[in-house]
Amino acid sequence: MQTFKVTRVYADEQGESHFENIEYPLTDAGPIGHLSEKVKVSNLIFRKVPPGYDDLHNAPKRQYVILLDGAVEIETSMGEKRTFNTGEILLMEDTTGKGHRSRNVEAKERSSLFIEF
Repeated sequence: MQTFKVTRVYADEQGESHFENIEYPLTDAGPIGHLSEKVKVSNLIFRKVPPGYDDLHNAPKRQYVILLDGAVEIETSMGEKRTFNTGEILLMEDTTGKGHRSRNVEAKERSSLFIEF
């Protein structure tokens, strides 16, 4: 079975943020490829962050973040760090708790797409 991989960032009951690898199952849709189930969304936001971006925060809303260029390092409140590159997708759900730190890997502007739901 084919799947689409996404990294989830969420807060546990104690407010600590964590990573979780999740997979969306895909079904064969014939000549157009493999598709997931539909996910209802509410808003689409284009974003550019400055070269020195380094911020500790909570996700303002449950949202997917799709990296359009560059790379970002995400650090959980527990100190675990992961680097995400162009084309990778994050599911940000730590709207409460201690939050996470996001920092640009390179000293250049980075673009992403937010899809809120």
